[in-house]
Amino acid sequence: MGYLLLIAAIAAEVAGTTALKYSDGFSRLVPSLLTLAGYLLSFYLLGLTLKTLSVATAYAIWSGVGTAAIAAIGILFLGEGMTAAKAAGMALIIIGVVVLNLGGAH
Repeated sequence: MGYLLLIAAIAAEVAGTTALKYSDGFSRLVPSLLTLAGYLLSFYLLGLTLKTLSVATAYAIWSGVGTAAIAAIGILFLGEGMTAAKAAGMALIIIGVVVLNLGGAH
């Protein structure tokens, strides 16, 4: 159940960050409210996640996967370029998440 909550927390954080892009510096109401709602939901779900997962593991996965997902959204949908450094960084995040889980994160 902890990992399902963590996935939901990551999805809410990614949605909030994506809405932040469209808030135009918090000058547009609907994207600004979506940003606030996404972050509030994300932190609430992350808090619930910490009942079953260690804080180090949960936070590392939450921040790492969220960062990689936002980078991918930027590249795929927002016209941001892919560089070797971005690709390497995303690969390192994925490797880190796998290592955390193999290293007794359960």
